[in-house]
Amino acid sequence: MMYQTISYQVEAAVAVITLNRPEVMNALSSLLRAEMLAAVLRAGAEARVLVITGAGRAFCSGQDLGDASGPLDLERVLNEEYVPVLKAITDCPIPTISAVQGAAAGAGANLALAADVVIACESASFIQAFTRIGLVPDAGGSYWLPRQIGLARAMGAVLFADKISARQAADWGMIYECVPDQEFSAHWQARALSLANGPTLAYRGVKTALRASFGNDLDQQLALEAQLQGACGATEDFREGVAAFLEKRAAKFRGA
Repeated sequence: MMYQTISYQVEAAVAVITLNRPEVMNALSSLLRAEMLAAVLRAGAEARVLVITGAGRAFCSGQDLGDASGPLDLERVLNEEYVPVLKAITDCPIPTISAVQGAAAGAGANLALAADVVIACESASFIQAFTRIGLVPDAGGSYWLPRQIGLARAMGAVLFADKISARQAADWGMIYECVPDQEFSAHWQARALSLANGPTLAYRGVKTALRASFGNDLDQQLALEAQLQGACGATEDFREGVAAFLEKRAAKFRGA
């Protein structure tokens, strides 16, 4: 499939989607959202880990405000174009990583936060820029932020629309890692390759369990853990993992 606004490649079971509109800081157009949805679904079917990153000096500047010929019907755009992409990322059967360089602003910041793991370089930043143009946070921001950094910090980040550095985001728990710029590319590639060589079905169970924990009470979560563990215990990867442990060697997981 040919793409106009993103690039897509798979190597060593790692799928990389690169937002590729650097001239507008990878602003999210209608076409980009459609191409990204197709690519995320494709990655879930043919790779063992998905990385989302941006070309040029920014990760993503958010909604392309010049993308419509008339007034934007934001409710329609969110429901019909953003929600499918965000759900595809969060429901992706393989681990997902956002590799963030430069600015991640507005919907671009929240697109990054939808991934399982966010790795950013030190010069990156996250901006909930919505109130600067009279809007509320969207693209999942009002869901992820309070869960990641607490209500007090989420409220301040949104009301003031402050630029949050990658280091601060890591300290707050908004993202997983902040790494030096010169190490960024090699670092996220190594992280992705590590996941691609891991027990894919166990990772799927991890995602299911952790996401479900917000809505479950303890009894429900314990039951879910037992169910997921039973399924993982029947996999080839579990047998390989036990054999490797007993033989004191590195496991060679097949993702099955």
